Amino acid sequence: MAGFKKLIFIQLLSWLLFASVGGYFIAAAFDGAASNAQKKAQLVVSNYINSHSISEINPEKIQRALADGNTFSSFILRDYDGKEVINIQSPIQLPAFAKFVESRFNSIRPQFAVNSAADIKVEFTINAVSLASLLQQALFIVILISGIVAIIPVIFMKAMFKRLNRNISMTVAEVIDVYINQNQVEAGLETAIDNSKIKRLGADLIPSFNRLSHFLQSKHDDIENAAHSIKQEAYKDVVTELGNRNMFVEYYEKNIESSEKSTFGSLAMIRCSELQSINQTRGYQRGDEYIKAVADIIKHISGTYTDSKVFRLNSSDFAVVLPNVPLKESERFGDNLQSRFTQYQQNQELSSVANTGIVGYEKGKPLGELLSIVDNAMSMAQSKQTNAWHVQRETDLVNNVSAGFGNQNWRKVINEVIEAERVHLVMQNIMPIGKSIKAYAEIQVRFKTAENQVLPTASFLAMAEKLDMAIEIDRLIIDTSLEKIKSRNFSEKYFGLNVTASSAHNDQFVIWLERRLLKETNIASKLVFEVSEFGLQQNIKASKRFIDMIHRVGARITVERFGVGLTSFKFFRDLKPDFIKMDASYTRGLEEDKNNQYFMRLMVDLAHRIGVSVFAEGVESQEEKHIVETLCLDGVQGYYIEKPKDI
Repeated sequence: MAGFKKLIFIQLLSWLLFASVGGYFIAAAFDGAASNAQKKAQLVVSNYINSHSISEINPEKIQRALADGNTFSSFILRDYDGKEVINIQSPIQLPAFAKFVESRFNSIRPQFAVNSAADIKVEFTINAVSLASLLQQALFIVILISGIVAIIPVIFMKAMFKRLNRNISMTVAEVIDVYINQNQVEAGLETAIDNSKIKRLGADLIPSFNRLSHFLQSKHDDIENAAHSIKQEAYKDVVTELGNRNMFVEYYEKNIESSEKSTFGSLAMIRCSELQSINQTRGYQRGDEYIKAVADIIKHISGTYTDSKVFRLNSSDFAVVLPNVPLKESERFGDNLQSRFTQYQQNQELSSVANTGIVGYEKGKPLGELLSIVDNAMSMAQSKQTNAWHVQRETDLVNNVSAGFGNQNWRKVINEVIEAERVHLVMQNIMPIGKSIKAYAEIQVRFKTAENQVLPTASFLAMAEKLDMAIEIDRLIIDTSLEKIKSRNFSEKYFGLNVTASSAHNDQFVIWLERRLLKETNIASKLVFEVSEFGLQQNIKASKRFIDMIHRVGARITVERFGVGLTSFKFFRDLKPDFIKMDASYTRGLEEDKNNQYFMRLMVDLAHRIGVSVFAEGVESQEEKHIVETLCLDGVQGYYIEKPKDI
């Protein structure tokens, strides 16, 4: 459109130029014609007056001949003395252009003639109206023709521009199509155009489209980089700067679940057990510091494994992917985490730091199923000592019907067990060391499904605790145990019953248990209730109320899994337990571990000073039993002493 306007402007200038040039030549022609007419008129007048004398000239006749003004617009005849004999004035008005030309060229001027006798003098001006009319017509014709000559190209050029624009648009459109298609294949744009019908028209566009291609590629790279940066920020946890759950899901689906090559490894889930407590008691800033410290520990430990990845799944959970690390090796990872967590716990004076669940993964394993299994492993780790870890092995996945159960499935299974009272009781004796020691048999429980399959006890109890169903399970175990003891008439034997900390700290459960034991006073005096050291520490006041109630009805208390917490002996003086049972981790390899031997000897000495008997659990060899005996413990329990048997 801009080119068309330019063309119109050029044509307009051309028209004005042609009209001006034509007008100039017409004016020049008019000037020449006027000069010739004046010369002819002067010649005629001169010949006429030379052939006549003043007396021969008839003024009336001349007056009649010139009065119409067609020949002369002005005619003055004078005699020898200069006296006017004839004076004819026929003023005329020339056309505007002729008047303009006449004023510029001075074409029509008064002419003078004198006869040879010098007695006749004539002054005249010719009438140029006819010449002026011809001039005006010629000018009009020039203007008209030049205007037509200028307008006709404009008219044709407009149509040509439209057609040209359409052809250019179609050519560019086809080149764009070729450009788009060639970006989908390996052939270049030049080759694609050479093979098309637009070779001649589109060849000149190749450099521009190549520049466009480079420009678009540059912009595409910029957009990709910006999108990647935005994605990294969106997938990053603001507190720890680790990848969040979205990044974990993307990583797992891309590198494990949908991987083209075979892959395996271990997945660990670490749950910060103290986050809620720290947020409530010390503030959210301290909670963030705690999370950062745990993240640093996890990154430090996992950093020793090639290609390991750490993610923060939610406020309290971390996930660690250990590619190509078998479950056996992941146990060392769990031990290292537990050691560092315990060290941090002591420095910060915390009750605990975190628990770890570990499972193996392989190519094609759905993430949802894997998370369900690792969550189950986490639940089992939480049922152990402080900062404990648990590995869910392949054999567990094959043999345990609980493998892969989600929360809803667990809730259904636990409800079925409670409603049908599908519990099986076994007992494992604690062998006393010394004749004066009073030991007991620990009643242990096996839970069964409707198909009579045994559920893993640790997983079952951990999930019951997680789903707030532990109290109902404890009631079922106690009721079943009391009925079994009554039916077998074990009047001389002592029995130990495990109670979860959540039940021991629940006022309604404590009231129910006290009433239940008061109904069975003869049996209550034969019972020993076992509660974990870690559980008792969670609420000292509630723990004291529970232990006081147990002593009030004539029963006894054992603090089990002792030695994994930070409990002081002032705590025992206040609670006054009857027994403590050292955690199995101190018994394992005891014959070679001098540190554990020293610690157990110290615990035994202190416990005996306040009247508390000390048992060792997890004794599985003759060597371990011998060392325990030399350390002056009061009793031993384990598979080497006696395996659990039916009541």
